Amino acid sequence: MTRINLVLLLVLVACALSLVTSRHQARKLTTELARAEAQARTYEIEFGQLTLEQSTWAMPARVEKIARESKLQPPPAGRVVVVEVDEGRK
Repeated sequence: MTRINLVLLLVLVACALSLVTSRHQARKLTTELARAEAQARTYEIEFGQLTLEQSTWAMPARVEKIARESKLQPPPAGRVVVVEVDEGRK
């Protein structure tokens, strides 16, 4: 009878330790997930800001203004090369 009680006690301790370990791991993973979600939100905000900045910098009026201020001129007709795109290779 004592051996059975000892075996049951060891099984109970092993189950308790595995329960504690699994709960600790679950809490750790939950914290890691929350951090990753916060970082993802930060990246989404930064992406939105960069997209807005890119569209602002690429506005045709702004590009034309800078070209005029820098006294840029179109290239001579002999230096312009027209490249034809094959419709099937897009």
